[in-house]
Formats: sequence, structure tokens, C-alpha cells
Amino acid sequence: MREHLDFYIDGQWVKPAVPKTLDVIGPATEEVVGRISLGSAADVDRAVAAARKAFETFSRTSREERIALLERIMGVYQTKLEELAETISLEMGAPMWLARAAQAPSGLAHLMQTLEVLKHYAFVQNKGTTRILREPVGVCGFITPWNWPVNQIMCKVAPALAAGCTMVLKPSEIAPLNAILVAQVLHEAGVPAGVFNLVNGDGPTVGAAIASHPGIDMVSFTGSTRAGVQVAKNAADTVKRVAQELGGKSANIILDDANLERSVAGGVRSCFTNSGQSCNAPTRMLVPRTRHAEAIAFAKAAAEATTVGDPKADGIQIGPVVSKAQFDKIQGLIQQGIDEGAEDGAGGLGRPAGITRGYFVRPTVFANVKNTMAIAREEVFGPVLAILPYDSEDEAVRIANDTVYGLSSYVASGDPERALRVASRLRTGNVHLNGAGADFAAPFGGYKQSGNGREWGEFGFEEFLEVKAVMGCAG
Repeated sequence: MREHLDFYIDGQWVKPAVPKTLDVIGPATEEVVGRISLGSAADVDRAVAAARKAFETFSRTSREERIALLERIMGVYQTKLEELAETISLEMGAPMWLARAAQAPSGLAHLMQTLEVLKHYAFVQNKGTTRILREPVGVCGFITPWNWPVNQIMCKVAPALAAGCTMVLKPSEIAPLNAILVAQVLHEAGVPAGVFNLVNGDGPTVGAAIASHPGIDMVSFTGSTRAGVQVAKNAADTVKRVAQELGGKSANIILDDANLERSVAGGVRSCFTNSGQSCNAPTRMLVPRTRHAEAIAFAKAAAEATTVGDPKADGIQIGPVVSKAQFDKIQGLIQQGIDEGAEDGAGGLGRPAGITRGYFVRPTVFANVKNTMAIAREEVFGPVLAILPYDSEDEAVRIANDTVYGLSSYVASGDPERALRVASRLRTGNVHLNGAGADFAAPFGGYKQSGNGREWGEFGFEEFLEVKAVMGCAG
């Protein structure tokens, strides 16, 4: 068991103000795999004080100094990749192949991308007789989730450091051990004391204290829309900048000229990756009504070929979902899908055959789903796919946009120009054409109740900058 009861504040590991511990449960075994302390508002106060003091000097560092710092962080991070992968797999259940191929390396990818932005970014521009300066926003509060933990930590920490900001991080208490490793990486790389601070805790206590703290200039939150609303409310009294990456219910429109078998099978795999615990997962598959039966057959075959089991085992495609609460929520939505009359395509209630413990969910496909059903409207966050038939391209676009969310969408077509035309009609922050994957240089974020602001690349970097106009000094 990994026990780490201290917080990282002002360059040191320190005891919490009030001792209170929490067990970290391994979702594959339902056993205790770690123990952390839960922080309080007093711990946040101490961390913010350290960050405010550090901001006075760190905000004045040069581009070259911050480039050198990011390069040192990257060097140390690479030595921790395997340990990060093992830790992420242990505490949130990602199969080791995914933890090694994507979960752990994603943090390094954000560091690399941020470094390239920092090298070339124009912090000073002249507009007529006015000089436009871009300066660090200040002390940032970060509240990050458990599903892609290092990815979501580093896509905030890296650009904040590059911009000259200081910060206080509260990672998810469900999967917090990887964040402790990140703090160790930053310390070993020589991040100055107070620039990065880590306080573990829950949302109602530490998260609320960060969001409402008058000493924090910006809060960046990734998580559910429900929690994001509360973060925004807590932040409102101090009029701080709020950036949010929230929920999603992404539509995957398979047009009538697409290769149906390839598109359906790829869509199923994408939906189920990370046990369906991705905010941008393509969980609503829209197929031509005339080919609905074929699509069901292809989806059923793909779902039944999806191997579920011990994240450490070879050949496993998906592991457990993260917690009992998450497992119970998914089971409730599967039951609701059954009750509302969706057709059973594959999977269903309970654990996969032969598995008696752990939060494992059967890869599930519902067919002939109506967009009014709960499984088409609510973010399940599990390996559950809803297939919806449509009669025309216009109807497919209408169904896709008929949601409170707007994070991602997907379009498959044999005609790239047609796919692009459909993409232009979708009200989402990201659109993936014909299976295109993530791009760390592209902006990531959503429309509507999927959040505000953008992360990744230059757009994410600019979230951490204020704009100052100095009149009469240029030209």
C-alpha cells in the first residue's frame, strides 16, 4: 500500500493542518491500495500564500529561464513514465497498455507542445501607437479529475508555468497518487518554492476553498457539469477567471457513403476505450435507418470481442470503472435504458462472465435508441454505446446538436469534403473526421454546458495570460 499523508507547499512536504485520512481503493480488486490526507481551507490558505509570494519573482522570469525549466521537467518526467503508468493503472483501472501508451505519456506531450509555444509566442505586439503586452494571469487554482489524471494535470500546469503563473493543485481524491509523483517530478526539476503547490482533498472542502479564495486569480476545473456549476458559483464573488472543461455526450455521425463496418467497429472501440471514461467519447452513434440492422450486427460483434479484465493482464482492452459509485451509476443507467425500451444489442447489467469482484462493466450496446432516452442524454461515463437511426443528413445533424453538451463530435464519410460540411454544422468545440485522433496542438474544449475556455497548445497557453494595453509608447 502506498501511503502519502503530506502536502507539497512552498517547496516542501508538510503535514496537513488537521489530520484526516482517506483510503484509495483499487477498482480492479476493491482493496485499499493507498492512503492520503484530506486537506482543509487552512491548507489552501497556506498554499495560496506561498503561491502569491512566489508570483512576485516567478512572474518576472524570462522566456529563456522558463524554457530551461520546462526542459528540465521533461527530462525528469521521462524517468518516471513507467512508475506513472503503474500508478495510474493501480488507482483508476486503466489497462497497462493504455497507461503506458497514452495515460502517462500524455503529460509529456503537453510539456513538449507547451515548450514549442513558449519558444515562439509573441508576448509583445505593437498596434499603431499602443503596445500590447501579454502577462501572466497570477495565482491559479487547479481542480482535476480521475479519468485522465496526468493528462488533465499537465495540460494546466505546463502552460501555467510557461506563462509565469504560480499555482495550487487539488487532484481527484479518487486517484491522487499520480499527482504526488508529478509534484516529485517538479521538485526534482527545480521548480522554485511556492510556484507549484499540491493540497489533496475533496471538492466540497478543498475544491470550494480554491474556487472561492480571494488570493487566487484564476480557477481551471475539469470534471462534471454539475460540479463545474458549483465551482463557477464559488468563484463568482471574487470575479476570478474561470476555465472549465466539463461533460459531453458526443455524437458519431456515420454518413451513408461511409464504410459502415469499419466506421461502426472503430466507433465502438473509441467509445469503450478507457472503459468509456472519457468526456469526449463518441457515445451516441448515428447511422442511416436503412442500415440500422447491419450497424447493430457490426457493433455487437465489436462489443463481444472487447476483452475485459485485470488491468495488468496481457490482451485486456478495458479494465474496471473507477469506483463503486461510478459502477452503480452506470448500472442504473443501463437499467433505465432497458426500462425505456431501447433494444438490447450487447452486454447489459452486471459484471462480465467469470468476474466476481472489481468494478467491471459489461461492454454494452443499445440499439434503436431515441434521443429523448436517458442513455442518449446523460453522460454515462462507462462502456455503453447508444445507436440512433436517422433518415437524412439534416436529421442526423439535428439529433447530434440536440443536447446540452457540445464538447466533441465525430463524422465518417467516404467524401472528405462532405464530412467537413457536416462538421461545420455541429455545435461542438472539437470534430473528428474519419477516425482522426487527438491533436495536442489543437484547442480542446466545448460549447454549451461542456464548458468555456480552451486547453492544449497555443489556445490553452493564452488562457493563462492577461492582456495589457500601454498607450503612447509604440509607433
